[in-house]
Amino acid sequence: MGGWAIAIHGGAGVDPNLPEERQEEAKRVLARCLQIGIDALRASVRAVDVVEIVVRELETDPVFNSGRGSALTRKGTVEMEASIMDGRGRRCGAVSGLTTVKNPVSLARLVMENSPHSYLAFDGAEDFAREQGVEVVDNSYFITEENVGMLKLAKEANSIMFDYRVPLPVVDTCSGSAGSIMATVDDALQMNGLPISIYAPETVGCVVVDSNGWCAAATSTGGLMNKMNGRIGDSPLIGSGTYACNLCAISCTGEGEAIIRSTLARDVAAVMEYKGLGFQEAVDFVINERLDEGKAGLIAVSRNGEVGYGFNTNGMFRGCATEDGFMEVGIWE
Repeated sequence: MGGWAIAIHGGAGVDPNLPEERQEEAKRVLARCLQIGIDALRASVRAVDVVEIVVRELETDPVFNSGRGSALTRKGTVEMEASIMDGRGRRCGAVSGLTTVKNPVSLARLVMENSPHSYLAFDGAEDFAREQGVEVVDNSYFITEENVGMLKLAKEANSIMFDYRVPLPVVDTCSGSAGSIMATVDDALQMNGLPISIYAPETVGCVVVDSNGWCAAATSTGGLMNKMNGRIGDSPLIGSGTYACNLCAISCTGEGEAIIRSTLARDVAAVMEYKGLGFQEAVDFVINERLDEGKAGLIAVSRNGEVGYGFNTNGMFRGCATEDGFMEVGIWE
């Protein structure tokens, strides 16, 4: 055994022009949440407990698109989703369509442990939350002023924005004023036909291997800005956004539809199991070979205490640490 290891993420697909203060704010939150996980692991807390504790903390901070600070639906509401998986026996729980549950990851944990099911959604998940006595708040608690502004931009552009990706404003050469026409920049990264100008942190996740070699993963998100009500992304889907087994644990972030098509999280474990690839080799393989034209990233740990990540975007908000003293918080390559 190589000791414990932990990795966290706050989203993949960062624009290089993200203001310095936003970068620093995100890194501060990542460092704080990473330290909470490290302290828990040093106190011999089990992997599945650590991922829940850390993701709860990320959900509570409005910097990221999960829990408070979630992206808004077309109707201006929040519909959150999350999942958790314990590599011991591959037990899992997932939730979608939450509108009042303060910490979606904890409800996912209760689905895993206190229900006969693996996945509950919408009214059924909300009813279960009340039966279980978890903390609930009004939907307005999750809505930030910044996201209200982002939704307005998305509606004006008649686009689903990939979380906080914002279209470039174009100056109308006739009037000299900034118009709502979208810039056509040949080499700009596009999402739904729109150039991406600004990107702030999004989906959150945590993967852990504890000192006993047990792996666990958890992922939580508010989804896409201006998404259709009822849209479900990769984050609550076991094998796509989240996966853990006796070999490793993975949490993904990025374009949900692409991650779903590629069963990205499960594929890391699968190529280790069936192709015999090494841990980081497996991470690199799925990022390079499985996403087609999709943009995404992932974090992973192995049962041997290895920590790894990969992304095909400009950057990914991430932090990782191992028992032997390695620690990193970063955004770019």
